[in-house]
Amino acid sequence: MRFLVTGGAGFIGSAVVRFLIQHTDHDVVVVDKLTYAGNLNSLDSVSNNPRFSFSQVDITDGEALAAVFEQFSPDKIMHLAAESHVDRSIDGPADFIHTNIVGTYTLLEAARHYWHSLPDKRKSTFIFHHISTDEVYGDLEFDDSLFTETTPYAPSSPYSASKASSDHLVRAWGRTFELPFVITNCSNNYGPYHFPEKLIPHIILNALHGKPLPVYGDGNQVRDWLYVDDHARALVSCATKGKQGETYNIGGHNEKANIEVVRSICSLLEKHYPIAKNPNNLSVDTYESLITFVKDRPGHDKRYAIDASKIENDLGWTPEETFESGLEKTVIWYLSNEVWWKNVLSGEYLMQRAGHSI
Repeated sequence: MRFLVTGGAGFIGSAVVRFLIQHTDHDVVVVDKLTYAGNLNSLDSVSNNPRFSFSQVDITDGEALAAVFEQFSPDKIMHLAAESHVDRSIDGPADFIHTNIVGTYTLLEAARHYWHSLPDKRKSTFIFHHISTDEVYGDLEFDDSLFTETTPYAPSSPYSASKASSDHLVRAWGRTFELPFVITNCSNNYGPYHFPEKLIPHIILNALHGKPLPVYGDGNQVRDWLYVDDHARALVSCATKGKQGETYNIGGHNEKANIEVVRSICSLLEKHYPIAKNPNNLSVDTYESLITFVKDRPGHDKRYAIDASKIENDLGWTPEETFESGLEKTVIWYLSNEVWWKNVLSGEYLMQRAGHSI
């Protein structure tokens, strides 16, 4: 089959693309605007594969999307392109409204017109897979409650509100226009190639350089952590085996308080890159002593936790990584891939984005 992956140069999108190229026989075209979060270096391992192609397109550009649909003739759309950082959405909501809502609308319309042009046999296997977040559900109390596929939406931030809006658009296009779709809502991802502004890579890289490790409030906000390669497997399973019109929640069964995550990273760095061997000549005795509590984020959600029993029972997916094994792999990856993250921190990776096509 032929997969069109929007946002395929981003963190989760590139993991999906690497999985499709390395573990299946499917063809893949990546559609990505290459904003600050899009990094072609994350696709280096598959960029020379004849089943891979790339098109630098903004999902709000309907004409450009139509041209990609016509040229590539996809069977599956996996829509991951989105603005996704909560702090950025608080500082400037407009980009989130434009990309996550207007962009999803534009992509839905391009997909709808393309789908109508397909012969009946291909129509029956086509799917629009919308990848979303558990943040659309709001937050949970510190109890045994979990997000399910029927949990009412109650987004807290401009980011989660824009994702909730895009979810509703997809369902509306499914009901009104009968566009075949599935929606997935995932918990917090982590792993290789994660943009350094996000919690786990930010803490790793700050610690390596002896910088403060900022923790919002008291650090007791709880998140359910999902290793990105486990998520990629789940997404491909949903796109190929998911039931049309269904929603699947994807979680890692790893609830951890933010402060616990930060301390775990410090312990792993002490194990794999002890301060005594750190060439940056840090002025502290332990990485953990760099932890600094800062003013809490406005409207900060207390707890996320996903009930992933539906995808486990219906599609047979379960995560392979525990939080402990996944976090250790992640720390080791950042220690072993300085070239990737140094290019990000320096901004050098941005030089590749203008007019790029593979």
